Amino acid sequence: MTSPRSVALVTLGCARNEVDSEELAGRLAAEGWTLVDDAAQADVAVINTCGFVEQAKKDSIDALLEANDLKEHGRTQAVVAVGCLAERYGEQLAAQLPEADAVLGFDSYTDMSAQLTAVLNGHAPTSHTPGDRRKLLPLSPVQRQDAAGAIPGHGDVREPADVAVESPVAAPRVIRARLDGRPWAPLKIASGCDRRCAFCAIPMFRGAFVSRRPSDVLAEARWLGQHDVREIFLVSENSTSYGKDLGDLRLLDTMLPELAAVEGISRVRVSYLQPAEIRPDLLDVMTSTPGVVPYFDISFQHASGPLLRRMRRFGDRESFLTLLQEVRRRSPYAGVRSNVIVGFPGETDADLEQLESFLTEARLDVVGVFGYSDEDGTEAETYDAKLPEAEVADRLAHLQRLVEELNLQRATERIGETLEVLVESVGDADEFDDFGDADEAEPEVRGRAGQQGPDVDGETILSLRPGAPLPAVGDIVTARVVDTHGIDLIAEPV
Repeated sequence: MTSPRSVALVTLGCARNEVDSEELAGRLAAEGWTLVDDAAQADVAVINTCGFVEQAKKDSIDALLEANDLKEHGRTQAVVAVGCLAERYGEQLAAQLPEADAVLGFDSYTDMSAQLTAVLNGHAPTSHTPGDRRKLLPLSPVQRQDAAGAIPGHGDVREPADVAVESPVAAPRVIRARLDGRPWAPLKIASGCDRRCAFCAIPMFRGAFVSRRPSDVLAEARWLGQHDVREIFLVSENSTSYGKDLGDLRLLDTMLPELAAVEGISRVRVSYLQPAEIRPDLLDVMTSTPGVVPYFDISFQHASGPLLRRMRRFGDRESFLTLLQEVRRRSPYAGVRSNVIVGFPGETDADLEQLESFLTEARLDVVGVFGYSDEDGTEAETYDAKLPEAEVADRLAHLQRLVEELNLQRATERIGETLEVLVESVGDADEFDDFGDADEAEPEVRGRAGQQGPDVDGETILSLRPGAPLPAVGDIVTARVVDTHGIDLIAEPV
C-alpha cells in the first residue's frame, strides 16, 4: 500500500494568508495528504508568499530558496509557490526563480491536490498568468455574489449541494484544518477591495470586494470554537465595507453579537477599519456587545488632508481626532492601532508636521510606520515630485523614533487599568529572551489583553504571586497593569 504523500504549508505575511493556508490544508487533508509542520519532512513544501511591500517580497523569495535547499538534504521533492507574490507575478516569478517547481495562482486552490500530484509526477502545471483580478467580477457589488469564483479563504462559494470537496470537519461547508495550537484564529469575512488608494497594489491581485455570506462566517466560527479557539480575529482588506455586496452595510453590526455568542468563543476582534467608512452604529455595536473586545485597527495612513487626497483617500487631522474622541467616548480604555506612510510623492514639511501633530494628540497604542516606495502598476508609481530615497529614509527614521516614544508613553498610561488577558504561552522565564532574569524560577505567563491585537501589538506579561495557581493556555485572566516593559504590559492577576 502506498503511504500518503505529505505536505508542509509555510505561511508568510498577514493573518489573511494564514486563513488561506488553513483552507488549503483542509482541502489537502480531505484528499488524503498528510500535513506536517516541518518542510524538511514533507514531500512538497508549499510556500504561501506575501507580495505586499518590497521587504515582504524579499522574505518570500528567501523562504522559497531555503525550501529549495531541502531538496538536497531532506525528504522534500518539490517546492511550490502560492499566495500573493505568485498571484501578482506568476510567470515572471517562475522565470526569475527556477528553484520553484511550480508557481500557482489563486484559481488553483480549489484543485490543489491534483496540482501538487502533477508536480510530484514530473508534470508541473503551467505557471500562473497574472492579470487584474478586479476585472473578473462585475463592477456593481450587488452582482458579485452570483459571479464569484475562486476566492481564497472563503471556503466554497457554491451552495452546499454543489460542493464537491468533502471536508473532514463537522460543520458543513467549512474547509479548514488548523496548523497551530494557538487559542486564537483569524476568520476571513471578506476579500478584495474597491478603494483606489494610489499607493496600493492589493486590489489588483486580490480583486474586487466580496463579502462572505454570514451563514458561512458563523459556521466557521462554530467550527473554530469546537477546535479550542477562544478568540476569533475577523480579517479582510476592508471590514467596514462588509455586506455592501449583500445589500446591507449593517450586516457586520448584526453578525457581531451572533459571533460573540458562539459556544467556545470568548471574544471577537475586528481588524482593518477604514476611517471614512466607520459609522456611529458600528461603533455602538463594537463598544456595547459583550465579547467584542475594545480594539480598533483604523487605517489612517497619514493626517494631512491635501496629501491624503493625493493618496486617493479621505479625512484629515481634525476629522481623525474627532473619530478617536467618538471611540473613546464609548470605550474610554479602547486600544487603537494604525499604520502611516511617510515620504509619499509630494509630501511637504508642513504635511509631515500635520502627521506628527496628529500622532502626538491621538495617543495610539501601536503605529506601524512605512517609508514610501513605488509599487508596480499603482497610480503613485506615475507621480512626479518623488522624494529622494535618502530623504524618505530620514523621514522614516524620524517618525519611527517619535512613534516609539509615543507608544511607550501610551503603555505607561495604562498602569492601573484592569484587563482581560487571553493566556497564549506558559513557560520558564529563561525561555523568553526579552524579559525576566536568567535566575527566575517562576514560570512566565504571556498573553494579550482585549486592547492588544495578535503578533504586532505587544503582549501582557502576567506577574503571578508565589504559589498562585498557574493558568493554562486559553484561559482568560483578569489582571491589573502594574508596570510596562517597552510596549508590553506587566499585570498582576486580580
